[in-house]
Amino acid sequence: MRLLLVEDDNHVAAALSAVLARHGFSVTHARSGEEALKALVPDSDAYDVVLLDLGLPDQDGYEVCGKIRKRTGTPVIMVTARSDVRSRIHGLNLGADDYVVKPYDTGELLARIHAVSRRTHHDESQADGDGDGDSALRLGPVRIELPTRQVSVDGTVVQLTRKEFDLLALLAQRPGVVFRREQIISEVWRTSWEGTGRTLEVHVASLRAKLRMPALIETVRGVGYRLVAPAA
Repeated sequence: MRLLLVEDDNHVAAALSAVLARHGFSVTHARSGEEALKALVPDSDAYDVVLLDLGLPDQDGYEVCGKIRKRTGTPVIMVTARSDVRSRIHGLNLGADDYVVKPYDTGELLARIHAVSRRTHHDESQADGDGDGDSALRLGPVRIELPTRQVSVDGTVVQLTRKEFDLLALLAQRPGVVFRREQIISEVWRTSWEGTGRTLEVHVASLRAKLRMPALIETVRGVGYRLVAPAA
């Protein structure tokens, strides 16, 4: 797997690159936002994953994430010391696929990298096989087009990340039905790893904000989530 590591601390980058190499990764190290953007040629698939540290010397990490997303669909995992939900939602809104919070466990990081890559390749293979007919889910003003992975509210397209779309599509297929947290994590993240639970909460909060329909996804305390179909 080819990974672009964006990290300004050479010591951290060297240690992490060594660990990743032992797990079969081919790592390219970019020390700044500018180097990272130069490495990511528009519409290029040179890398499978971008691991982006937000504390860069030349540009704001969030700004770099937004620029990366405009150039390529390569999955981006943010590395941040900011543990508050608002900061993480901001990163997801800019197009990040996932995040890890410092200090992180190496096993956690590897699990997230593999999960993001696995999910991306699964989405691409599904897209290659779709395209016949109009497979859309309609929930009041919300329209979810499964083949094109496009979501709109009252005719206005809402930009979602891969996992935000997958989460919404899963809940929307059975409105009113409560999905257990473990089930959602298994189907959307394709893992039973418990650490993904916090990621699920952030993605739900991000969906509510992007769709501007906070009541669309209801939290069922101690169980999971369900989609409450809005009135047409």
